[in-house]
Amino acid sequence: MIRVCNLYKSYRDRSQQKRYRVFENLSFSIPEGRNVAILGRNGSGKSTLLRLLGGIDVPDRGKIFSNKRISWPVGLKGGFQGSLTARENVKFVARVQGARGEELKKAVSYVESFADIGEYFDEPMKAYSSGMRGRVAFGLSLAFDFDYYLIDEAMSVGDVQFKRRCKEILREKIGKANILMVSHNMKDVVSLCDMVVLLHNQKTYFYDDVREGIRAYRKL
Repeated sequence: MIRVCNLYKSYRDRSQQKRYRVFENLSFSIPEGRNVAILGRNGSGKSTLLRLLGGIDVPDRGKIFSNKRISWPVGLKGGFQGSLTARENVKFVARVQGARGEELKKAVSYVESFADIGEYFDEPMKAYSSGMRGRVAFGLSLAFDFDYYLIDEAMSVGDVQFKRRCKEILREKIGKANILMVSHNMKDVVSLCDMVVLLHNQKTYFYDDVREGIRAYRKL
């Protein structure tokens, strides 16, 4: 289970003079064993919530409790060191995750095969296109076993074949793990999720019927 208690989160606006409040006293629980779509209008805090759940960002106040291993947002591209190659970046993250020896080699091999960018895997990542970085990032996220995978529009990168492969691998993960997904593609929501959490006006609304949750989202 994941439990969010009295969560406050705000950011400074571009002028740095005011703060934009995303969440105020947000509390809810995600039941264990559910594959959840997080829906809401632009600016409702969907991506912010995933970053908080994944430990990429921290709340102003409040707590997030879980005894599960939660991934960083799948496909997150912002954490790479541009002067290092993809291989070097993957090795660094794998070591941070505790991989050593054969386990580390397995992780690097998995990402190299998944990304499928050929010799560029051993070139500095600052020269990569956004799509190439996305391929490495997606593969890196899936190279480790988590209880929950956080997905924020990750399947919007790459060509049709790559997107299809991503969905197939996620389906393989479901059953062994669960997903929390932000997506504007309702076909993905229906095919991968069995529950909807709707964010609206700093409140959460739960729907055990995915199609009902989608209808509520479309009415906003």
